[in-house]
Amino acid sequence: MLEECGLPYRVKPVNIGIGDQFKRSFLKIAPNNRMPAIVDPSGPGGKPISIFETGAILQYLGRKTGKFYPASERSRVEVDQWLFWQMAGLGPMAGQAHHFRQYAQEKISYAIKRYTDEVNRLYGVMNKRLKDRTYLAGRYSIADMACWGWIVPYKNQGQRLDDFPFLKDWFERAGTRPAVQRGLPWVANGDWVPSGTRPKRPNAHATCRSGNAHESRGGA
Repeated sequence: MLEECGLPYRVKPVNIGIGDQFKRSFLKIAPNNRMPAIVDPSGPGGKPISIFETGAILQYLGRKTGKFYPASERSRVEVDQWLFWQMAGLGPMAGQAHHFRQYAQEKISYAIKRYTDEVNRLYGVMNKRLKDRTYLAGRYSIADMACWGWIVPYKNQGQRLDDFPFLKDWFERAGTRPAVQRGLPWVANGDWVPSGTRPKRPNAHATCRSGNAHESRGGA
């Protein structure tokens, strides 16, 4: 979203391997000790504001910039319902699929099947939605931004994009956007590579923008 809107920002990685997410300074920004979180030095009334949770960040930046988040109530509801669908469904279920398929020390067949099947169902919901439209809410929006990153590691979720042709078209279409391409170095362990070569992941402590910038905090 920061890239799409052309907003200046600095990335401040949070190394969860050494417990950065539990530091008092980070908990002031993200009390749930999870990423992402941002600090806008030019918030409401010209004063800094910190925001955590993807959906809240996207809505805030959409309202602030007037981009990718429609002003009309009918169109905004269309975006909101798919944004919240991602927050309540796609993200949590894909995360559980990742955990039980890739990281759990004990391989629990019931859990693996349950979450793999649920992600498959959710992919099907998206595929049906995208059958007759270019993006989830018609025009490209924060709903697409929220969902796209969860499709990147589809193989780790036990899915095949060829089984969902409309979802696949959407995924590739959104993935060729210049702003998405610029943000790809911050996507770790992605399996999808667009035309050309995936850019190298920057140093974990790189500063991506300078000046009076939004601070965006993500996992290292």
